[in-house]
Amino acid sequence: MQELTLGDFLRARRAALVPTRGDLRSAPSRRVPGLRREEVARRVGVSVDYYVKLEQGRRVTPSDNVLHALADVLELDDAAREHMFDLSRRVNHLRLERVPTQRVRVGMLRLMESLGGVPAVLTGRRTDILAANPTARLLIHDFNAMPARERNAARFLLLSEKARLIHRDWEAAAAGMVGMLRMDYGRHPNDPRAAELVSELSAASDDFKQFWSERHVAKKVVVDSKVIEHPIVGPIRLHLEAVQTAEDHEQTLHVLVPASDSASQSAMRHLQKLAGNR
Repeated sequence: MQELTLGDFLRARRAALVPTRGDLRSAPSRRVPGLRREEVARRVGVSVDYYVKLEQGRRVTPSDNVLHALADVLELDDAAREHMFDLSRRVNHLRLERVPTQRVRVGMLRLMESLGGVPAVLTGRRTDILAANPTARLLIHDFNAMPARERNAARFLLLSEKARLIHRDWEAAAAGMVGMLRMDYGRHPNDPRAAELVSELSAASDDFKQFWSERHVAKKVVVDSKVIEHPIVGPIRLHLEAVQTAEDHEQTLHVLVPASDSASQSAMRHLQKLAGNR
């Protein structure tokens, strides 16, 4: 299992940046991709020695101002910025409390029920599937029939042959889910169940190891739409809406709204009838 550290994250993001013309003029001989440590340090406004300590994981405490400057220099999006702050807090806290058992929010269940026949899946920490309405279970998989420990979206996408068959763009779906798992793991690094899941997927899936090594993070599934190749009703194009509440940002309701084309609308109506929704 690949360890998550602030230093690893900074090195990967620094290597991914494209040097500017000014960088190339000041250092024409470059042996490694991306920016040099001294170039990042100069842009952030810290000493090279200080930045090297950050990458090496030495016990330094970067201020919020330094972290925000790093996020700007490394061109981080909102999810990656939050992830970097999570990793920084991990460095500065020797003892973290164990993650408590997650409970499904009643409000989320009520919201799911109010959607009627629109497919919806509720995920929690480590991309665990907390609930799925009947249409979603018929559209994707009957998660309720699975053993509790296997009800996990990342695990389903990476290890299930069915997931590969029904997702027309499986790679995008799997990569996005791994990004959500990495985001959560950075927030809860001492969660033994998350560590066990990452170890299991690393051992069983080369695709997971590739996605994980890319260090992409996501607060939610990043694709706007996807096509499910359903074996009974045929292909359905779906628009994804991710809903979170201010009370609990660790539970996400994924609502799959059928596209407006006649084929998707017809297939969804057929699916809803099969699921017993009118």
